[in-house]
Amino acid sequence: MTTLRTGVKFLLRLGANILAFPLLLNYWLKALFVGKDRALEGSTQALALWPGLIGQYVRRAFLAWTLDECDPSATICFGTIFSKCECRIGPKVYIGPYCSLGSAHIEQDVLIATAVQIPSGGRMHGIDDLTRPIREQPGVWSIVKIGAGSWIGSNAVVMADVGQNTVIAAGAVVTKPIPDWVIAGGVPARIIKYRKSPETQTGQNEQGPEKE
Repeated sequence: MTTLRTGVKFLLRLGANILAFPLLLNYWLKALFVGKDRALEGSTQALALWPGLIGQYVRRAFLAWTLDECDPSATICFGTIFSKCECRIGPKVYIGPYCSLGSAHIEQDVLIATAVQIPSGGRMHGIDDLTRPIREQPGVWSIVKIGAGSWIGSNAVVMADVGQNTVIAAGAVVTKPIPDWVIAGGVPARIIKYRKSPETQTGQNEQGPEKE
């Protein structure tokens, strides 16, 4: 049974690569004129509309060629788009429907729920020069890391690193790094509860969760 299942998965992945090939050709041609990141965003908008299991396989095949990393065991659901080729998706990652990812490094076993946004940091648009429109001011792109085993709830916006085995509540806005083994929520997100005793966690705030 295991051998049969492995064979079926191999055939599905082979078929997905064949289906993805025309899309890859289109991406490579567009990248020559508009750059890899803009070409990626446009291509993943189209790929996001492929429904069901076939869509998951084709998206994964395409992203394995275009992102810095997309593990064969990852799941990327309907409606999810990518805007930066330096994104990394580790083993057994689940990315739910209608998500938007920029320069993100998603470590293994991470769960990302519906409509989560992980942009390329929190300073993508400059605002300091009051004499110029915000759209004309340079921003700073940074890589946002989601630690292994973490769970990001629906509609969260994550603009800073999240530690390992941490839970980010639905609707939270992460503007500062969140450590390992905690539950965080709110706007802006703050520690609500420790999943482990703070004394057992290296580098934790010894005063415990933040107070209102």
